[in-house]
Order: sequence, then structure tokens, then C-alpha cells
Amino acid sequence: MDLPARVGEGVETIDTPALVIDLDAMDRNLAAMADFARAHGMRLRPHAKMHKCAAIAKLQIAAGAVGVCVQKVSEAEALADAGIGDIYISNEVIAETKLARVATLAGRVKLAIAVDSALGVQRLAHAVKAAGTALDVFVEIDVGQGRCGVAPAAAGALAHQVVSHGQPERGLPATGLRFAGLQAYHGRAQHLRSAAEREAAIRHAVALVRAAQASVTSAGISCPLVTGAGTGSFVYEAASAVYGELQPGSYLFMDADYAANDAAPRAPRFEHALFIKSQVMSRGISHAVIDAGHKSHAIDSGLPRVWSLAGAPPLEFSNGGDEHGILLAPSGVTLPELGATVWLVPGHCDPTVNLHTHFVGVRGSLAAGRRPRDVYLAD
Repeated sequence: MDLPARVGEGVETIDTPALVIDLDAMDRNLAAMADFARAHGMRLRPHAKMHKCAAIAKLQIAAGAVGVCVQKVSEAEALADAGIGDIYISNEVIAETKLARVATLAGRVKLAIAVDSALGVQRLAHAVKAAGTALDVFVEIDVGQGRCGVAPAAAGALAHQVVSHGQPERGLPATGLRFAGLQAYHGRAQHLRSAAEREAAIRHAVALVRAAQASVTSAGISCPLVTGAGTGSFVYEAASAVYGELQPGSYLFMDADYAANDAAPRAPRFEHALFIKSQVMSRGISHAVIDAGHKSHAIDSGLPRVWSLAGAPPLEFSNGGDEHGILLAPSGVTLPELGATVWLVPGHCDPTVNLHTHFVGVRGSLAAGRRPRDVYLAD
């Protein structure tokens, strides 16, 4: 496979379209979140599903993260193969073939997983027993996402089922399932535009978490940890006095959709660090065409935004199809010339990353950087 750049060459040599990280901005984002978590006494477990890259996960752990989250068994396996030793699959896995892989992986790394059904617990327990391994289990509750998770009142019964599969057999080391706490992620709250809306949504989520904790303790089980939160809401979970671990992911790259949120008071400010480098391939009287279409960026959270470097004219990105993007300029603004570089900020970083096999890392700014660095993107 041809690489989009060679280490040590200038930014102008990066082939297009390419996924480019401003490493200086990413480093500042990484430090800002790590400092926030440390200052608030919170465990930080960022979502590696966003970047899918072990090299970046290692940077996050070196900065203070306890480990990473993923959503898929394959993501967990790829990161484990690359040396990440503490992984949480913050999602339900119900297929027995995948659960067998989960149980095997638990023998290699410190592993946790979420559950929200009796069948899921039964199948997980069976797989772990067959493998002779053990792992942590979080009961997921629905705190407003309307996706996975049980009602708070049902958390105690499910936690009891988890605990029942974790008793050591006489004379043998403990294997099986360890109840680790509650998974409580409110995805819908992340993109409510006003800070007040997000705060209200998390306030309601916290009330549901407290109800779930009460359900667990009434079953005679302690609740060691509540984990959740995202880039749009982590300030409020950190202030809740019930959450102990934060799971933000997009803060590291900061896509256009998250940047459209009103900033929360007391929240760190994150910079755009993920870009798509493209170039003008055609030019008309009223528009220009670049070589970055849907195959280079996800559009589930809207079209990308044209990133204006110093002195560049304001341009609007318009849908051009799979391989093309259309640039429109306001009256009086000159369109870029053929071959000119155009930088895009993707609307949603996670699925955009999923479309590429490599990052190109640049230091010294997008305009003047002279040290591209290829980073392999884990499959």
C-alpha cells in the first residue's frame, strides 16, 4: 500500500486526500484533558474507538489515562496486540463466537465489558468459564440515550447475576465475572448545543445513576465505580459526585460538530487537530472542485468545514459526491487556483478515521510543517 507521505518531507508532499493530524494541537488537547481529570480526582479512560490507533492510546496512557475504551471486540484485540494492557469494551456483546474471543483476550490483558441482559451475562459467564479466565463487568443503565442499557431499577438484579458467576471454586483461583460498577453514558447529551441543555441532561442522568446505585446496594452488592461521560458533557459528570471515571474521545481531535457546541463553563478549550488535506482539481466561474468527497470524510454529523489558514478567503463546502467536494465563495472572494491545497475539518471524527488506513502527523503547523510522521491506523 502506498503511504500518503514520507517521514521528514514537507507538508506540500502529502498526497491527497489524506487524513492529517496537527500533532502540536493534539498534544495540547491531550494535556488539557489529562490535567482536568487529575485536578478533579477523576479516572480518565478515553475512547480509542475515535482514533483506533495504539500509538495514540499509549500517549494517552502515558499522560495519565488508566486505560482505554473500545466498542468492538476487534478493536480490543488490535490494541492488545499492539501492547495496550487495560481495555474496556463499553458495549454489549451477545454473539457466542465473539464472547469466546472476549474470554480468551481476558487471559492476556486487564479487560472489562458492559452487559444489559440476563442472556448476555449467561453467555459471557459460560465463555469465561470455558477459557478459565476472569474479567470485570459493568451493568449498563439507560440514562437518556435510548439505546442500550437497563432501567435503573433493574440494575441490582443484573448485578446480582454477575456476582453469582464470580465465586471461586474450592481450591482453585477465582475465575469468572467481577462486578465492577455501572456504565452510564448519555450520548444524546453530547451534542445539545447550549451548555445549559447539556447540564440539565446530565443532572437527570445523575438522578438515574443514583437510583441504579440504590438498586445495586439494596441487592447487598457494593457499586465500586460509575463510568461514562463524553467530550460534550464531562465537566458535569466530573462535578456530580457519583461518576468516578470519564470516557471522552473526540476531545483529542475536536471535530466540527463538537466545536459547534457552546463552551461549558470551567471546561478546557480544545483545538481542531484532525484535518483532511485536499487539493483543487477543477475550477469553474462560480465554484472550485476538490478531491475529497464522501469516501474521505463522514457526513453523519454534517458536511466538513473548510479550515481557513491565515489570510485564506472564507469558503463554503458543498456536497459533490463520493470523490468530489465543491467549494463556493462569497461575492468578491477569489476561488483557489488549480492544485491549491484546501484543508477540511470533518464533521465527525470517529467515522472519518474509520475511512482511512493511515494518519499523517505534522509538527510546525499545517502551512509550514516539515516533519510528516506516518502512524499506522489499527484495523
